[in-house]
This record gives sequence, C-alpha cells and structure tokens, in this order.
Amino acid sequence: MPSEKSLAKGSAAPGPVPADTIRIYSMRFCPFAQRARLVLNAKGIKHEIVNINLRDKPDWFLEKNPLGLVPTLETSAGEVIYESPITCDYLDEVYPGKKLLPPTPLEKAQQKMLLEQFSKIPPYFYKIPTGRKNGEDVSGLQAELIENLLKLDGVLTKKKTKFFGGDSLTMIDYMMWPWFERLEVFDVTQCLDNAPELKKWIERMLEDQTVKASGHSVDTYKAFYKSYNDGTPNFDYGL
Repeated sequence: MPSEKSLAKGSAAPGPVPADTIRIYSMRFCPFAQRARLVLNAKGIKHEIVNINLRDKPDWFLEKNPLGLVPTLETSAGEVIYESPITCDYLDEVYPGKKLLPPTPLEKAQQKMLLEQFSKIPPYFYKIPTGRKNGEDVSGLQAELIENLLKLDGVLTKKKTKFFGGDSLTMIDYMMWPWFERLEVFDVTQCLDNAPELKKWIERMLEDQTVKASGHSVDTYKAFYKSYNDGTPNFDYGL
C-alpha cells in the first residue's frame, strides 16, 4: 500500500504497482523528488507515492535502486527509473497530455544547458546555512549565489518571456522551482534583491496550481530542516 509515512529498514516491501499506475518512491521534503511529483501532477498521471526514510533505507528499496536516491519510479511492469532529470524526461516522453519538454532538439538542448547552469545553485542552499550555524563568514558564499542568480535573471531579461522556456510553464521551470520555494527557509531571499525578472518569475510560479499543490508551508519546511540540521531528520513531520 502507498505510504505517506516514511518506510525504514525492516519495513515490509509494498506490493506490485497496480496496472495503469506508476509509483514514485519519494521523500516529502526532498527538492529532487519534488521535481518528479510536479511533473506527475502537471501531466495528470495516475500515481501512488511511497515515502522513504533516507537515513534508514529499507533493503528492498536498495534492491530497486542501489544508489538509494529519490525520486525513483517503478512501473506496473516492474521497470525502475531514477535520477530526477531522467525521471522527469521519462514521464514527459511516455505519458500523453500536456508536453513539458519543448518540441525541437535545439530547444531541448537549450533547456538542458540552462539546467546545467542552474545546477551550480542548489549547493549554496546547504553551504550557507551550515556556515552560519558554524559561526563562519558566509558573505563570500552569498556573493557567489547572487552572481549565479543574476545570471538566471539575465536569461529572463534577454528572452523577454514569462518563464524560462517561453510564455508558458515548461519542464525547466519545474526543474528549478523546488529550490526557489525554499529561499525563505534557508534565509537567502535577500540574494534576489537585484534580480527583478527572477522575482516576477517566482510570483508567476506561485500562481500555478501544480506548484500550489506540491509543497509545504515555510514553517513546515523550517521545522523539518531544523530536525535535519540537528542530526535527527523528522521525515514524517506534520503527519
């Protein structure tokens, strides 16, 4: 059965994935897993969620994905797909309905290049709070984060579009979103002070119904990340 509460070592393995359904092994607060959940919901794909305790992973989960990472997808045929960009591309290519990936090879390549550029940003969301907690000077890290955010702001300025792929939401927007949702949680909102187009993009993203349904309140995120930083992550916080 699907489990909202996280399953740990010693838990019983869930049964076969029902026909016409895809299962996602996830963790409620993981931004990488949130990417795949955004795509599942944006495309209206019938799915079930099984949450995993990432500090005490079940053996049966490691048999499915030896890396032990979420998101991991499992089909009713027992096929397993993992790594967040790969899972998201798979879902868009296999399932009908709204297409999130652009239609041409060039546009797809451009989104992948932009995603590579964005990939430099997430580490700062962990380095800066950790540095603060340890009493370190994080001004240099903040300056680097600002520089990277300004590059993204410049992309939107140059494109003159509402979103990174055009005037409607596409895959690249969902791939970036989970970290922007956590700006206040990690106390780096001020790093957007000189990025007006990025601020507008955030406002537009917050109006999307899929985005509204995918995340948690700032207080909930803060409570989870406090438990994480204290060394005892409460994967079931709020349940």
